[in-house]
Amino acid sequence: MDLGLTGKVAIVTGSARGIGRATARRLGEEGASVVVTDVDADAAGAAVEELADAGLTAIAVAADVTVRAEVEHLVDTAIKRLGGVHVLVNNAGFPRDSVLTKMSDQDWDSVVDVVLKGAFLTSRAVMPHFLDQRWGRVINISSRAYFGNPGQANYSAAKAGVLGLTRALALEEGRFGVTVNAVAPGFVETDAVRSLGHFEKIRERAIAATPLRRTGSPEDIAAAVAFLASECASFVTGETLHVTGGRFG
Repeated sequence: MDLGLTGKVAIVTGSARGIGRATARRLGEEGASVVVTDVDADAAGAAVEELADAGLTAIAVAADVTVRAEVEHLVDTAIKRLGGVHVLVNNAGFPRDSVLTKMSDQDWDSVVDVVLKGAFLTSRAVMPHFLDQRWGRVINISSRAYFGNPGQANYSAAKAGVLGLTRALALEEGRFGVTVNAVAPGFVETDAVRSLGHFEKIRERAIAATPLRRTGSPEDIAAAVAFLASECASFVTGETLHVTGGRFG
């Protein structure tokens, strides 16, 4: 199926590894030119080399999504080097888990700033270009954690905030031909998750709580993002697509 992404330019934040990297590859396979961006410049470069080896078009731009100047440079570079920007995937984020009484200000600020402020800054930076061309796609990566997870007050709040941002921008920008949607992954096996000391235990719990009785893969999330970025989803906006294997709450 042709998703209508050939010739489009997509920025995927936090795409040096994990879900972001799989998403960058899937969008590239669908014909988009991809901007791989991450705070880790070396890892972003390695991801681009992998995409280039697969015959895909991609460039690496190091950027901290919490810094306005770096975000604006990211968008400007995409336009100068690839000829435009059409799709934004706000994927950058990470957990800093702790119970509330032991959570530091830094634990709170770092997670909320990257997940929520980062999505705000990048969306604001691309939006004038989307409005001018009367076409654009913003896909925000939230999480099943927005329902609330113990020990993740910062992450849960940030991911819930992403959904509020998604709905507000969908209402605000729809008349300009811009759609804004979110994907809420469930338990996804990434390299970072597998490196956790208690990985096997949390994996077993996740599978037991998931109707499909398996964990998710980064490619599962990438497929959902590709759909929302495509012409197939041109009448879908303000939605949250749960890619959780049927697990809620």
